[in-house]
Amino acid sequence: MAGDARIRLDKWLFFARFFKTRSRAARQVGAGHVRVNSDKVLKPAHAVGPGDVLTFAQGRVIRVVRIVAMGERRGPATEAQALYEDLTPKAEPRAPSGGERPTKRDRRAIDALRGSGDM
Repeated sequence: MAGDARIRLDKWLFFARFFKTRSRAARQVGAGHVRVNSDKVLKPAHAVGPGDVLTFAQGRVIRVVRIVAMGERRGPATEAQALYEDLTPKAEPRAPSGGERPTKRDRRAIDALRGSGDM
């Protein structure tokens, strides 16, 4: 049974809590935004099983996950995380863009340098 266990792609994405509803998962798959083992899949009923690698966008992050187990229900998050192995590369921390507003402490230091402090 372990070797032939397969489930619909949209159902698995819903069980693993990648999408809030099964219809949203089906929409993503139907729009061609999900890849299974590097192949674009267009049908939500595509069967997936343990060992398959899924690639899809979730927000601004491209997620890469390997299916470890099939789900029987949409359970709690800890149960959902046991269904997959996350292969998503870790994003490097971004450098500050420089467009951030200075804090009050920073403004006082700038004023002190300019010589326009309280007199």
